[in-house]
Amino acid sequence: MALFPGIVARAVTTPRLVSSVLARAGQDASAPAIVFLHGNVSSSLFWQETMLAVPAEFSVWAIDLRGYGDSEPRPVDSTRGLLDFTEDVAEVIAALGLGAVHLVGWSMGGGIALQYALSHPVRSITLQSPVSPYGFGGTRLDGSRLTDDDAGTGGGSANTEFVANLAAGDTGEGELTARGVFRSAYVGEGYASPHEDTWVASMLSTTTGIGNHPGDATASAHWPGLAAGTNGVLNAMSPKHLDLTGIVDLPVKPPVLWVRGDRDAIVSDTSFFDVNYLGQLGVVPGWPGVEVAPAQPMVSQTRAVLDRYAANGGSYREVVFEGAGHSPHLEDPARFTAELLRHVSAAG
Repeated sequence: MALFPGIVARAVTTPRLVSSVLARAGQDASAPAIVFLHGNVSSSLFWQETMLAVPAEFSVWAIDLRGYGDSEPRPVDSTRGLLDFTEDVAEVIAALGLGAVHLVGWSMGGGIALQYALSHPVRSITLQSPVSPYGFGGTRLDGSRLTDDDAGTGGGSANTEFVANLAAGDTGEGELTARGVFRSAYVGEGYASPHEDTWVASMLSTTTGIGNHPGDATASAHWPGLAAGTNGVLNAMSPKHLDLTGIVDLPVKPPVLWVRGDRDAIVSDTSFFDVNYLGQLGVVPGWPGVEVAPAQPMVSQTRAVLDRYAANGGSYREVVFEGAGHSPHLEDPARFTAELLRHVSAAG
């Protein structure tokens, strides 16, 4: 693992699996805990800069999800949505004795944070570029599914060349390598870092295959001919299996900070990872039109659900990083840390 000075790794064994967890060296483990959850095709390594910037009044922890980093590559039962990941996280938090934590979730990790809050007490939630509460792809603004089999979502929506390059550990600069996708989709234009090799190594730690990334697919009578399967990461985020809107009815609603970049290519109302939007652009042939296969308005969906959350007694704050892509915590680390600390300090 490419650990920064001041960061240490440990293995946490639970009845579910052996998970790798990063922490700040020498920290007070009894201090209020901030737990960081990474997204798909990444690992806890991406959180190191932020962890080191958090003051000592908090303990900081970053968990490698199953199939990422140095955690066990257990398969994902996507018929449970994100529950396999969430239950893993819950057992790690319990094993560490952290109690109610501040959760910070990035992309898929944002969905895991919301899923966790549905059944566990948390002090606060920070969502960075989160997956929509309705899942990834194939829904209208109100969350209604476009087809009964969720065509165009799940494992079949992945770019097979990119997955093959991940499996091969390709560290090159091709468009569909980990490095190429990091530069074009994870961050906005102009980002540069001496840690890029660490970010690429983190992406390449992703376990590929039917049970992990991207998962399986089924044939569909609807365009583009493939629909969500029942195994693996992308199917766990298909609207066939994932609906996180139960947060609006939580009896105790932790405050939510929602951070996003206005140049995000992955989670957006015009996402370049949404098959329907790619069809609209002509990248995927045969698109049947906006009435049949509209792009998923991901950001608008999240805002609508959080508005309902607030109307039902919760609170949230949306912070947009101008010029940033999918990773504001990398692209403007000082501002991200300041926003995070303002949020968790107010939450108590």
